[in-house]
Amino acid sequence: MPTTPVTRVDLFTVPPAAVPGAIVRMATDRRRLRRAGPVFWKLLGTGDGRTFDARDADLRRWGVLTVWPTTDDAARFGDGRPVVGGWRGIADEHWWALLHPVRVSGSWSRRQPFGTTSAHTTGGPVAALTRARLRWSRAPRFWRSVAAVTTDLDRADGLLLRLGVGEAPVGLQGTFSIWDSPAALQAFAYRGAPHRDVMRRSTDERWYAEELFARFAVADHGGTIFGADPLA
Repeated sequence: MPTTPVTRVDLFTVPPAAVPGAIVRMATDRRRLRRAGPVFWKLLGTGDGRTFDARDADLRRWGVLTVWPTTDDAARFGDGRPVVGGWRGIADEHWWALLHPVRVSGSWSRRQPFGTTSAHTTGGPVAALTRARLRWSRAPRFWRSVAAVTTDLDRADGLLLRLGVGEAPVGLQGTFSIWDSPAALQAFAYRGAPHRDVMRRSTDERWYAEELFARFAVADHGGTIFGADPLA
């Protein structure tokens, strides 16, 4: 039976003086990641996820998402240079997690990098990743709908960490969040009226040219972001 890919998320916080170096790494790490050989990879900017436009951008926090055939492969990537080690050299914080997919729908860059089904289940913390490529003709409708969802998310029980993430400041965006239980994530996603309304409208009005939702069990984690480990 084929193994389920292991997803690794590395989040780095750099001091203000290192922001130019971080921007350079976003370009030069593409070559390094191709050589490292993950199944799938993305270099991600981050933001506070409130407007999903250029105003959101947080130039101090950056992410590397990789998918590996096995846990050992993912761990070796985290232990070595030049990608993770290089970021550690300029960062003053590093938080990482190894994730097993529980539920995945949609695609990312026309691929399904996390697999579509998994035997992994969890009653503990879960991670959620969303990603969408906006249709430019529908973008104003999306942006007008963000505020209500963000306000609801700020009040959500069980939310441990949330970031806006994206491959570009505008048009390619998503969210990465950590929740203390599957029930907390489900309550926000399917019982909160603002989020339910956006889900319905995005489908009915075809806001996205491509979209993905993935839920993961957290297999391992370490380090800090915003001064703490959200899962500690």
